[in-house]
Amino acid sequence: MSGYGYFPEAGSFPEPEPPPDDMSQGEGEALGPAFETERAAATPEPEAATSAPEVVAIEPEPEAAPTAPLGDPGPEPQAGISAPERRRRLAFRRERKPNPAKADAKDKRLKKLVGLEIGASQIAAARVVNNGVPELLEVAREPLEPGVVVAGEIRDAEALASALQGFFDRHKLPKKGVRLGISNNRIGVRVFEIEGVTDERQLENAIRFRAEEVLPIPLDQAVLDYVVLDEGESAEGAPVRRILLVVAYREVVERYLEACRGAGLEVVGIDLEAFALLRSLAAPAARDQSQGALVAVCVGHDRTTIAVSNGRFCEFTRVLDWGGWSLNVAVARELDRAPSEVESIKRQLSFAQVTRVDGLTAESVAKTRDGAQRALAAFARELIGSLHFYQAQPGALGIGEIVVTGGTAHMHGFAEALGRLIGVPVRLGDPFARLKTGRSSESEQQMGSLAVAIGLGIED
Repeated sequence: MSGYGYFPEAGSFPEPEPPPDDMSQGEGEALGPAFETERAAATPEPEAATSAPEVVAIEPEPEAAPTAPLGDPGPEPQAGISAPERRRRLAFRRERKPNPAKADAKDKRLKKLVGLEIGASQIAAARVVNNGVPELLEVAREPLEPGVVVAGEIRDAEALASALQGFFDRHKLPKKGVRLGISNNRIGVRVFEIEGVTDERQLENAIRFRAEEVLPIPLDQAVLDYVVLDEGESAEGAPVRRILLVVAYREVVERYLEACRGAGLEVVGIDLEAFALLRSLAAPAARDQSQGALVAVCVGHDRTTIAVSNGRFCEFTRVLDWGGWSLNVAVARELDRAPSEVESIKRQLSFAQVTRVDGLTAESVAKTRDGAQRALAAFARELIGSLHFYQAQPGALGIGEIVVTGGTAHMHGFAEALGRLIGVPVRLGDPFARLKTGRSSESEQQMGSLAVAIGLGIED
């Protein structure tokens, strides 16, 4: 990622919590004040949160993940690889060294993409032409019926297929060249080193062996892929490869593909939403480590995706079970209403100042605002907990800046309030900034909720 202005150089995160047993890199726990210069022993109540010093870069060997997509979903027959193993690589095909004879065909195939994000509350798509500077041709989004997708997993594939078909037909979107994003706690991303292996087939076997050691899922239930991030030598002169491994439950991936097939869509790739989020904000580029890491945060309806980048690739990713709906629940609790009834009230609130809200007294507004602020403080602690864990990794960078996007992030004063709670600069991300496109007032309003779809359409 490119530079992002101000990056602090002092201070460090308090002691990290160990990772949970699920497939993700864990969820942050409600933790104490952010960025204290000394380790904090006590954990405050949810409403407590204070600012503190800036962050120091510590030397890392991060949990990594490139911002570039991981390839086609469709398996190709390969010598020495069994049919079950090809099925396990259904969605995430490993990147191979470029073949000059096929380079032109690949470029043509990926030149035009439709990035497709399927969330709990909406479907969003972006048509992008990748030819030098990415050009955005069209964006579209529509509400999705509640309960079809929950926490990043499909509950009703038939209903989703019908919704996708209608969505693509109404907006006259191409049904070919679709890249789909997925994100939930049952997707694992791990980084490790393999030493002394040079043969490609032996490397695959070594990676699969390590996958069984580090991931809490049987490989016969998994879709996995890997990318070689770096190659070097050990102190003894043996070859060392740094590997990024991505793995998901096969049933999760196949249900998404089933719904897309039912809608008549041709999926050319499946990508992690965290990688797409980073691509939507800036092109990959080397950056001075003193600038610190960029933390991209996309606040969705029922979950939040966190991606930490060193500039060239993603070093850490995590999914939190917190989203705009969490604010609905907090507001509804204060007003003794159902969460589905308070969306318009929530949108009239501000984290920066007291506002008038239609139909509420000044006293009720104060109560609902306090409830929303407590919910945001709880989210800030979860975010801090995630960054604690990231910074515990060998070679992790200091935190330079946090960029938020997603529909909820556009609530008035959201970014500034979050920044005060965690003690690091927070700003709204602009997924249109790196695109060639004409803006409209409608696209400006949709900006945050389209970030992942736009990133899925970008080919870096």
